[in-house]
Amino acid sequence: MSKRFGNRGERKKVNKSEIAKRIEQLKKERNAVIIAHNYQIDEVQDVADFLGDSLQLSQEAAKLEEEVIVFCGVHFMAETAAILSPDKTVLMPDLGAGCPMADMITASELRDWKKQYPGRKVVSYVNTSAEVKAESDICCTSSNAVQVVEAVEGDEILFAPDKNLAAYVARFTKKKIIPWDGYCYVHNNIRLGHVREKKEQLPEAELWVHPECRPEVIDIADKVLSTGKMIKEARITTKADILIGTEAGIIYRMSKENPDKNFFPVKDFAHCSNMKKIDLNKVLASLEDMKYKVEVPLETSQRAKGAIEKMVRL
Repeated sequence: MSKRFGNRGERKKVNKSEIAKRIEQLKKERNAVIIAHNYQIDEVQDVADFLGDSLQLSQEAAKLEEEVIVFCGVHFMAETAAILSPDKTVLMPDLGAGCPMADMITASELRDWKKQYPGRKVVSYVNTSAEVKAESDICCTSSNAVQVVEAVEGDEILFAPDKNLAAYVARFTKKKIIPWDGYCYVHNNIRLGHVREKKEQLPEAELWVHPECRPEVIDIADKVLSTGKMIKEARITTKADILIGTEAGIIYRMSKENPDKNFFPVKDFAHCSNMKKIDLNKVLASLEDMKYKVEVPLETSQRAKGAIEKMVRL
């Protein structure tokens, strides 16, 4: 049995380096690994063993030997890790860290929607619940959405839940994309005015935006990249100044890995409040108390895994 690191009141008095050391000890005791999304707060990124986007992290977790996965992200991401690693314990430090976009469509709503368009295949973004994935024909990420849509049978495709990503995909296919009316509030709130203001301040800077952004923002971007591709592009670009049109948490990692370059958020305070709910104290508590375990019912897990695996096989 591990020794507790004080109660919650005491934890607040302990400095971050001591908490990080205790986390490292508990990782060894629990045979655990910490994975964190690129949007997590700085201190969580610093203690993570792996950083990445949602699907990348879940796939990485499935390959690891550790028995316990502490997933620092939002709920659908931890669900995906649990689906792909059914023999492991997946912990989420804060169960209240959800995803508003994922919540914009339920399995029941998707079933009703499919009835309106019989025979159409459903492509669901990985940013959805396990129940929605289970009702889908195939999943996609922001980086492979075009490839997935092109590979799916049929000239008309139902695409859920992000209408902005659907509009981006529609630029590259002759298929008719029928979108669900959902969106990521962080990306949807990045407006042309924000871009123009920053471009006036940094006229030589290159503009990179996420495909979840509004079409008019994508229209003026130099590059449209998923978070994973932004990380890779940051390593090879010759540009000194880059404007980043996504959740601003990614800039910490980009700046840390590329100190010779400057990264600026297109919109100041472009933060996902759910992504910021996890901190070092919660990671510590998760390991100390083995909470909170994320589990997906077997039938749902198997069906959702089928939709994910179809995508991975492409």
